[in-house]
Amino acid sequence: MTDPSHMPEWQPSAVSAHRVGDAPLGVGSQVKATWQLGRLQFPMTMEITEFEPPRSWRLRGIEGPARGEVHGTIEPLDDGARSRLTIDPEFESHGMGKALVPLVLCPQARKELPRDEQTLKNLLEQRAA
Repeated sequence: MTDPSHMPEWQPSAVSAHRVGDAPLGVGSQVKATWQLGRLQFPMTMEITEFEPPRSWRLRGIEGPARGEVHGTIEPLDDGARSRLTIDPEFESHGMGKALVPLVLCPQARKELPRDEQTLKNLLEQRAA
């Protein structure tokens, strides 16, 4: 969850994601990602503003027509036998994204997030087995 290069594995609309530079990932690091919605691709550069692996992280969009802020937390349950993942996205728009965020991006994110979370859960359970 805290390595952005794995994002396309559990989030099918993520075409690519990678950190900028070679420094260890942490607060202040930047991530470049591209999402595909239909035939449109949306590039975004995000900055990590909170990074406490494996418990929590926060990314804030700093470049792109649609910029998100995503906060994620993982809470252990049952003495670590299970966990609860919470992903809380918020979006704002810039330039051409002003019409896309409320009409396309927000509805699409609401639709995809439960599927993405299930895909992630399945991947993590397979790796743990």
